[in-house]
Amino acid sequence: MNHEAEASVSALATVSDVDVSTELASLLLAGGRLTVQQLQYARRIQAKLGERTLLSVLFELGYLDEAAVRATLRTAQPPWPLGRVLVELGHLSAQDLKLALALQREHPDVPLGELLCEHNFASRSNVFGVLADLRGLVAVEPESTDLDVTLLRAAPWRIYRAHTFLPIGRTGERTVVAFADPLNPVPVEAARRYFGRDLVVGVASRKAIAATIDRAERLAAAPSPQVVSDDGMIVALANQIIFDAIGRRASDIHLEPHRDRLRIRFREDGSMVLYRDVTSEVAGALVSRLKVMAGADIAERRRHQDGRILFETTRGTVDIRVSIYVSIHGEKVVMRLLNNRGALLTIGDIGMAPRMLEFFTVDALEAPNGVVIITGPTGSGKTTTLYAAVNQLNDANTSIITAEDPVEYVIEGITQCSINPKINLSYDETLKHIMRQDPDVIVIGEIRDQFSAEVAINAALTGHKVLTTFHTEDSIGGLVRLMNMNIEAFLISSTVISVVAQRLLRRVCRRCAEDHVLTPHELRRLGYAAVDATGLTFSRGAGCAECRHSGYHGRLAVFELLVLNERVRDAVIAKKTSFDIRRISTETSGLVTLLEDGIVKAAAGQTSFEEVVRELPRLSPPRPLPELRRLLGVRA
Repeated sequence: MNHEAEASVSALATVSDVDVSTELASLLLAGGRLTVQQLQYARRIQAKLGERTLLSVLFELGYLDEAAVRATLRTAQPPWPLGRVLVELGHLSAQDLKLALALQREHPDVPLGELLCEHNFASRSNVFGVLADLRGLVAVEPESTDLDVTLLRAAPWRIYRAHTFLPIGRTGERTVVAFADPLNPVPVEAARRYFGRDLVVGVASRKAIAATIDRAERLAAAPSPQVVSDDGMIVALANQIIFDAIGRRASDIHLEPHRDRLRIRFREDGSMVLYRDVTSEVAGALVSRLKVMAGADIAERRRHQDGRILFETTRGTVDIRVSIYVSIHGEKVVMRLLNNRGALLTIGDIGMAPRMLEFFTVDALEAPNGVVIITGPTGSGKTTTLYAAVNQLNDANTSIITAEDPVEYVIEGITQCSINPKINLSYDETLKHIMRQDPDVIVIGEIRDQFSAEVAINAALTGHKVLTTFHTEDSIGGLVRLMNMNIEAFLISSTVISVVAQRLLRRVCRRCAEDHVLTPHELRRLGYAAVDATGLTFSRGAGCAECRHSGYHGRLAVFELLVLNERVRDAVIAKKTSFDIRRISTETSGLVTLLEDGIVKAAAGQTSFEEVVRELPRLSPPRPLPELRRLLGVRA
């Protein structure tokens, strides 16, 4: 690396005397994204709050959002230190920046961005996204990118490994190349020899590029699939079904035997969608092929079986859990695509309303010990919320250990165990050993029985924080079910600090959304009197090509957060009814029910009346919409 490149990389790693807050405010003013009056007011608020950054105050006041700030940075490309900008944006604490800089002094050859990610000080997407904005680069995620095999073969593998870069794809006539060190001209010049002078310089972590080079080399060496025989046709059909399900972001694939055909359906956005039918002659061979892929016994057709497929794609490996169920017309196969949901969400991205998110983060996740339960039926997004909470707690000073069945997201920096009863790695056996690992946070994938419930309670009693999931209808039901599992009420009261109930609703398609003024009959179905909610307007999708004429595209979560205060704990100890506990929670702890959160989101045009009444329990009449918005911190 020459001196100029060394100086450029060093600039990213040092804290200079530049006042990033003041300079950024000047850029925002000059770009018309902020007014002088707004800035002055935000400065006064910041002075009263103390340690808050200026941007965090501006975000909370609603004067700015991160997209606007990032756009300003990309336009101006100021020569500011990466760490200081991450702190100002709220992606990194000032204390963690000091620790990272101390680490970099011990490892001067490692860029700051790599250290921040490696030690879980900041997320990889935030680090490299901001770095790309500051330096006019393109942030790429090579591990989740479709790779072009023809493009990969344009340069030798030794060159990719020696310079840690990889071609990711094309944009127009230009090749996008991901570099671990894009400010170093040596790898950039090496790439230009193979992909042209006008290539697009991308930036990604060294670890991600190295892992993708390994995957790309395996992919390039694999023979191209060819349909050369009936067996080849079946192999190609099985692969095509899985590829199409992945492309459509399905969560499950159902192969259902009927008398005269095999029906194949995908579960998309929570609903079953017909994919295709195949003839009975093909059905047997197709099911056998899937059993081979899953490691099941193809000769056994009288008993139910389970299996697992690790399916290689250009976007990475998809973990597929396979369940084979014997029916009167043959074997039904259901395949769950565990990691086909995109990137791991942060706690701020799961969809909680601002005030509810603040209560959950401060009163539940930041509590020193206790049990946090995330509850809901199968397919309600509990695992996504659980992982977002774990990711929030994951830092260099915390020991986190999990017992999951199975591990659905791999998170760097924590110890994860995937249950495997076939080798006696059961929940019971794992939970017996988990306490000996000196954890700060214990994650139990699911409370299944009295034993796992007792382990969670006992861990909390000994000063640990426990996160787990449960199958109940609402947050109060989680407490009642624990009592029905013969857990003493005083133990529940003293250890459980929060219960989150949730559901997933289909999101109204933005392209074809239209207003839907609720009728008096629909208002009564929600629990409103017609005179109390006249003119209440939701949205409804008319249907278009983008949503396949369903009126829906994607899903969103609705939540109910119960934080146990003294009144609620007393009600639990007294073994009050669920009705009484819910009433006390609503009156004293700020509980907003699933139905009420759904109404607020429907009134914002995010989901429909039909989804709210179909999916959400209506256990008590909802409060007026203005009051709900106030409780949740949501603007009209």
